Amino acid sequence: MIYRDFQDLKLSALGMGAMRLPVIDGDDSKIDVAASEDMVAYAMEHGVNYYDTAWGYHGGQSEIVMGNALKKYPREKFYLATKFPGYDLSNMDKVEQIFEEQLKKCQVEYFDFYLFHNVCEMNIDAYLDEKYGIYDYLMEQKKNGRIRHLGFSAHGSYDVIKRFLDAYGENMEFCQLQLNYLDWSFQDAKAKVELLREHNIPVWVMEPLRGGKLASLSDENTAKLRQMRPDEETPAWAFRFLQSLPEVKVVLSGMSNMEQLQANIRTFEKEKPLNEEEMKNLLSIADSMLEKKVLPCTACHYCVSHCPQGLDIPELLSLYNEHCFTEGGFIAPMALSSYPDEKKPSACIGCRSCVAVCPQQIKISDAMEYFAQKIGM
Repeated sequence: MIYRDFQDLKLSALGMGAMRLPVIDGDDSKIDVAASEDMVAYAMEHGVNYYDTAWGYHGGQSEIVMGNALKKYPREKFYLATKFPGYDLSNMDKVEQIFEEQLKKCQVEYFDFYLFHNVCEMNIDAYLDEKYGIYDYLMEQKKNGRIRHLGFSAHGSYDVIKRFLDAYGENMEFCQLQLNYLDWSFQDAKAKVELLREHNIPVWVMEPLRGGKLASLSDENTAKLRQMRPDEETPAWAFRFLQSLPEVKVVLSGMSNMEQLQANIRTFEKEKPLNEEEMKNLLSIADSMLEKKVLPCTACHYCVSHCPQGLDIPELLSLYNEHCFTEGGFIAPMALSSYPDEKKPSACIGCRSCVAVCPQQIKISDAMEYFAQKIGM
């Protein structure tokens, strides 16, 4: 197992994410406890020492299952992370109640790592609102030793992350970011990593395989990878990409069965970062994947000046592309929930003034109509 230095700790470069544990009969709230405990045992035996859970994973059952699985081991042998569930605005005034309950569910006296969960457009105002006292409470728990390291996870835009860092960055020790070779450009992950580097904040990675989309590629793209490294499995390329980024400390993978866990552990037995040519070719493959599914908006903003509704069309098309490529997901609806109704896709009146000036000849009005129907906004 590869280990990374973080302050005075040595963290396994592969962390076990507990969001996609094995379940019974396809029911996400019914975790297969025996299979999950076997996976934790195997991970511990093979050097994985970082375990990540959260209040809402598996309908609230993940923390309980991970607590039961890890209590069999000496407390100093593993690092446990969980999060304050600010993705649900109704939780904002319950930070103390939730934190105390999490300690009980996980059967621990402290958390090694604790995060503001999912800093995004929808909740940034609430996270920064002093009336809820979330930041002050968590800093107090850190002072009391009940939180050893405080950080945040983010699915939000660059601007949202910057706003959060401007407020709290001085005391944030790490950031958990959706990062993979597809999102390096698609989700502006490269710029986000650079922003975190400016603040001297290391990166924890979530969604290294983009929800499984990078675990299996087209025959054409698979052949391109095999030509460069004949013995490297397709999913391993996502991890090799991350091993090439010095800012990355821990890569979290939500593994659903023993085979996935074993394969990932094999990948993290040795460091095999990409060389310059491999990196270039891999990012080219990512571009080709996006070209087939997304609209080619270059954010020239010609359309914006001609829109009678004053819509931020490039931003809406960016969210449209995310939603279409992911074939759903929560990121676009989450972001749009912070928009006023008059700025959502449904506000488009179909006048096609934007289409007339688009250098890429994108049928923007049609895209807005389709997008509004798909997400109901």
